[in-house]
Amino acid sequence: MTPPATTRFAPSPTGFLHLGHVVSGLYSRIMAGEGGRFLIRIEDIDTTRCTPELTAALREDLEWLGLSSDEPVRRQSRHLPEYQVVLKTLRERGLLYPCFCTRREIAEAATQTAPDGSLVYPGMCRHGPVHAGREPGWRLDMARALEVLQGVPGWHEIGHGRVAGKANAFGDIVLARRDTGVSYHLCVTHDDALEGVTTVTRGRDLYEATSVQRVLQDLMGWPEPTYAHHALILDSEGHKLSKRDGAEGVRVLRQGGWRARQVREHPLVRQALEASLPTGAYSGG
Repeated sequence: MTPPATTRFAPSPTGFLHLGHVVSGLYSRIMAGEGGRFLIRIEDIDTTRCTPELTAALREDLEWLGLSSDEPVRRQSRHLPEYQVVLKTLRERGLLYPCFCTRREIAEAATQTAPDGSLVYPGMCRHGPVHAGREPGWRLDMARALEVLQGVPGWHEIGHGRVAGKANAFGDIVLARRDTGVSYHLCVTHDDALEGVTTVTRGRDLYEATSVQRVLQDLMGWPEPTYAHHALILDSEGHKLSKRDGAEGVRVLRQGGWRARQVREHPLVRQALEASLPTGAYSGG
């Protein structure tokens, strides 16, 4: 018998919630199953864009929607020292190196694109000089990491079985940005392990990122969760719904007189969930 799952919904308060978030939250809650744990995490490491006002608005909208965490909500910005411990461990193992390159320099030198559409770092700082007085970012030496792991980790995608990883196609990813001192990949894998997440649920746009995160999990000896990536809500041009799409914002709908249940059962939400869940698993919000 399969034990109940622990899932998490981890929005970032860089803007107001929209229907895409509603899909992610409901999908995660449904995938936890009966007797499982559904957790909410606020990913607010970008302290410039993630303001206190937006964080408060996010929590208010989640409460209005009826999405509540089974355990206290974790805010990443309050746990930055924990992530620094992971970085220190990886540095001491010779798996990180400092990078002083600007985005412009990387864009001008890059010749390859990673599976997620990002530019593959050309490696200028891998054996380069240290620039005194400049704060570095820190990159994972991917070739060295995969040598340590003796292969490229894959993962189990619910409904699809074992998936081959592509970490070697990403190059040396950033694990600590110069502005924040940490990165999404670092924080999300750390927190999933810490909170005991057994099934990572999120949008299809983050599918390729799983390759990178599996490397970090194996390097740190963290448990390997299963993964489930749901369908996205797309606009009329086929682009992912974003926080700039105010017409589909939860706050706009609230102000227009929509009730929480109506938002949870919005046709776009229903369509995405029905395309992602097993037949009959979705019975409304």
